[in-house]
Amino acid sequence: MKNEIKIFSPATVANVACGFDVLGFCLDSVGDEMVIRKIDKKGIYITKIEGGFDLPYETELNVAGVSALAMYDAAKPNCGFEIEINKKIKPGSGIGSSAASAVGSVYGMNELLGRPYSKTQLTEFAIKGEAIASKCEHADNLAPALFGGFTLVKSISPIQILEIPSPDDLYATIIHPQIEVKTSEARAILPKEVSLTNAITQWANFGSLIHALHTSDYDLIQKSLHDVIVEPYRSQLIPHYNEVKTAALNAGALGAGISGSGPSIFTLSKGIESAKKVADSIKNVYSKTGIAFDIHISKINTQGVKKI
Repeated sequence: MKNEIKIFSPATVANVACGFDVLGFCLDSVGDEMVIRKIDKKGIYITKIEGGFDLPYETELNVAGVSALAMYDAAKPNCGFEIEINKKIKPGSGIGSSAASAVGSVYGMNELLGRPYSKTQLTEFAIKGEAIASKCEHADNLAPALFGGFTLVKSISPIQILEIPSPDDLYATIIHPQIEVKTSEARAILPKEVSLTNAITQWANFGSLIHALHTSDYDLIQKSLHDVIVEPYRSQLIPHYNEVKTAALNAGALGAGISGSGPSIFTLSKGIESAKKVADSIKNVYSKTGIAFDIHISKINTQGVKKI
């Protein structure tokens, strides 16, 4: 059995407009690269971090280290593991940076141990690492990174993940403004109560979006990607959000919304050519703002984390 594995741990989009804290999907074009190595010395060790970000080497403070420790304590293997992280997803970008780290370490360890744990069990370990970054246990980024495609988090206690089909020609365009939106601030701005009218609208949109994904109904996807509860508040934290969304929709996007807690903004399109047109339109908006940004175009990644 191999003693080393190199993996791609993908970026993800959480919430997906009307699916706050429960729905997410996996990206294919951006993600972290990690090396997990089995060693004789017992314990978990972070030995290399690349990417230019100030991340801790202390295992108990590092997202990848904490999730690895949770699995290590459960498995009690007669060995240890070294973890190398090439961080290509900027922390705080809103596309699942911490989730990629948390997922990558446990996936790699599981492979090297002969796959003793299911993806659901790996989610249970990874959620401990994710909680270090976001101060709460949630799996709407972890689940798509592990399972691939669209995932619905039915429950986190116990963990129950539902895999949702992805239409073959669905593409995401993501713009990441180079600003910081703290998850704690993005949560604090949300209302503690919502009106019954908004609640009914939201769960109708969410239910129809799930049906549209199952049936590859792009028109219904377009009609369902609306968030009347979270977006009106969180969009205030993202400069030029409404301009970006309007430009994307005018360019043919099926819909747009905030990725996670922001600042990234996601759009979904039918076909690669449409996704490229959307990219051009939102690039045109942000190029006039003086704010640096990245743009990613990605097919929905139906595999999730993988060996490379």
